[in-house]
Amino acid sequence: MEQRTVKMECAELTARLFGSYDVNVRMLEKAFSVIIRNRSGEEGDAVTVSGEDGESVRMAEQAVRYLADMAKYNEELSEQQVGYVIDMLLAGKEEELSGLERDCICITTRGKPIKAKTVGQKRYVEAITKNTVVFGIGPAGTGKTFLAVAMAVKALREKQVSRIILTRPAIEAGEKLGFLPGDLQSKIDPYLRPLYDALFELLGAENYQRQLEKGIIEIAPLAYMRGRTLDDSFIILDEAQNATPEQMKMFLTRLGAGAKAVVTGDLTQTDLPDRQKSGLAVAVKVLDGVEDIAVHAFSDRDVVRHKLVQRIIRAYEKYEKSEYEKQEKKKQYRAQRKNETEGDKR
Repeated sequence: MEQRTVKMECAELTARLFGSYDVNVRMLEKAFSVIIRNRSGEEGDAVTVSGEDGESVRMAEQAVRYLADMAKYNEELSEQQVGYVIDMLLAGKEEELSGLERDCICITTRGKPIKAKTVGQKRYVEAITKNTVVFGIGPAGTGKTFLAVAMAVKALREKQVSRIILTRPAIEAGEKLGFLPGDLQSKIDPYLRPLYDALFELLGAENYQRQLEKGIIEIAPLAYMRGRTLDDSFIILDEAQNATPEQMKMFLTRLGAGAKAVVTGDLTQTDLPDRQKSGLAVAVKVLDGVEDIAVHAFSDRDVVRHKLVQRIIRAYEKYEKSEYEKQEKKKQYRAQRKNETEGDKR
């Protein structure tokens, strides 16, 4: 039996690593077929990893080290984070995990540091830093919008921009705007709520309200962007899969001097009527290879919401793939039958 030891800085860090009722350690033991124990002595706290297979013990030790490093920057480790580290190690991508939790984007009003939680998120943040326009495309729960807002707040605090502009297409997802009570602002508020929530967490409600009144922060439907030139601004277009090609072109041509734009969306959740083309899908194709524009695609591994969200996304992807294959087989069968019928007529 092979055994490896990881020294821990303090008992509190060990407790975070193990998790409530040792749930994190049980996940590691099950994934790598090892035994993990806490050992305290005169030299301080340590964690031992033992097992029959040397490679499994090595990977489990690496997982413990990565998670201990993450625990330094988090009050607690989520099951999703533990599962992500396990998946990356089993996929042979351990080098990509190095330093994942160290770079802080910004600090919330409650003192909570905002950091990338996955390699995909880290690359997304790097793309926003290096490029003027970034498209963040991926499933729900990957942090596309929240990280974009965090980068906008960081740019504002560091005086890289003088204002933040957040916008979304006001497209109904099955409901009708006209049936909602109140004036136009009241009707569109539900569509912009995710943007409000992100700003509240990062700035605090009072500070957000002050910035809004001064015009430093602006939240408006996409249609309100027409005819404007947005200088010295950090602009975020959220739910961009619901923008038409014409709206997307209009938005992208609003950029002025010193501006930066992030466009986020999920191409699997388009609400456009009559199978209309998504402006996001068109823009990604049209702008492919254009300098200073980056496209970042998230995967289900980057989901940082409840672990069940990741399973739901994978289940839907499997179902949609199956349905697509069925439709393709039907098309092939119909084409074959048509050829046979035409051959009989001849």
